[in-house]
Amino acid sequence: MQTFLYPLRAQWSELIARPMQHPAALFRTVQTVLDAVKSRGDAAIKEYERQFDKVQLSDLEVSAGERSQGAEQVPELLKQAILIAANTIFTFHAAQRHPLPRVETTEGVVCWQKAVPIEKVGLYVPGGTAPLFSTVLMLGIPAKIAGCKEVILCTPPNAEGNIHPAILYAAEIAGVNRIFKIGGSQAIAAMAYGTESVPKVYKLFGPGNQYVTAAKQLVSLSDVAIDMPAGPSEVEVVADDSANPKFVAADLLSQAEHGADSQVLLVTTSEKLAKAVEVEIEKQVSELPRQEIARQALEHSRIIILKTADEIVELTNLYAPEHLILETTDYKQLAERITNAGSVFMGHYTPESAGDYASGTNHTLPTNGYARAYSGVNLDSFLKKITFQEISQQGIRELGKTIELLAENEQLFAHKHAVTLRMSER
Repeated sequence: MQTFLYPLRAQWSELIARPMQHPAALFRTVQTVLDAVKSRGDAAIKEYERQFDKVQLSDLEVSAGERSQGAEQVPELLKQAILIAANTIFTFHAAQRHPLPRVETTEGVVCWQKAVPIEKVGLYVPGGTAPLFSTVLMLGIPAKIAGCKEVILCTPPNAEGNIHPAILYAAEIAGVNRIFKIGGSQAIAAMAYGTESVPKVYKLFGPGNQYVTAAKQLVSLSDVAIDMPAGPSEVEVVADDSANPKFVAADLLSQAEHGADSQVLLVTTSEKLAKAVEVEIEKQVSELPRQEIARQALEHSRIIILKTADEIVELTNLYAPEHLILETTDYKQLAERITNAGSVFMGHYTPESAGDYASGTNHTLPTNGYARAYSGVNLDSFLKKITFQEISQQGIRELGKTIELLAENEQLFAHKHAVTLRMSER
């Protein structure tokens, strides 16, 4: 990691830039896959699975037998851990249900909203370098709480054409209806367009690499809704001299090991802490099984030393991190000033790993600065709100002249006439 000591504000944007991507070439590559799947369906998917996942598939869907057999292969201790995580995730997301009131906006005019589940949703769960069975819980559980009728899941198989048993077990716990052995942009295309095997869905969810993110963005232009453009993972740790350098280093590495294109930042006012964390990172990274991936991520990561807490808040809100960890004595006060972040982890004993797995909050979060405008996945992500209104005869007479005047001044006279007729009826 490079260290930057008291950089000028003019340098901040450059320092917090994400790893460079080449969107034009990326989108061209992904569009080719989308077009092929849209026109040739299952046949194109199987070709891409041979090319990208190195597997020859006869059937794309995981059979009932494979699902039950996979679940049986999960060790009992891991099953118990998955169940505990599922319970906390269910508890947090179920608490997001709330009644929507009926409102009389003026005499005789009543308006209200009804929350309706999205009928068909597609979940994408990465599986290239790590089997992210926790993502199955994060997406499948709120989908079921919301009442989505059809929940399908796509995830890449291994070279033998199998899905990791823990993913299959988590899918059973979460109530996923159907599972398909498809990865990458071809999975996004399958769920967006539908094929002979894969049903078309109305909204897509889930993180992924740059190809998956690009595919989601392209299909969202005209074919299907998406949760957010979630790309490579990232974390910012804000720490002061009260922080344990071992904790800080571990938190940074927990995101660096996600992928070579991940990014981690340490922002602090303490030169002493920054140096201690650098030493700890080198010590800990050498012990990681995924150290090669983590080291690549560290190459475009930063330690930024600023002068004041005010500067830290300003830079953080500019960066808008996916994950923000506050390891300072005044973390509660700092948290109140954060306006752009996907999920905030407060205090020395709240690692980002907790949110990734079992605290109950969702780990599908906006990356690449999208936290300035997007929320992470939550129960509302799986619902749509339909508005209703009911106006009595007295109500239309009370409000009618206002509607007529507004319509007339917009020169929409049919709008005005629809009100005038009702007002004149006896």
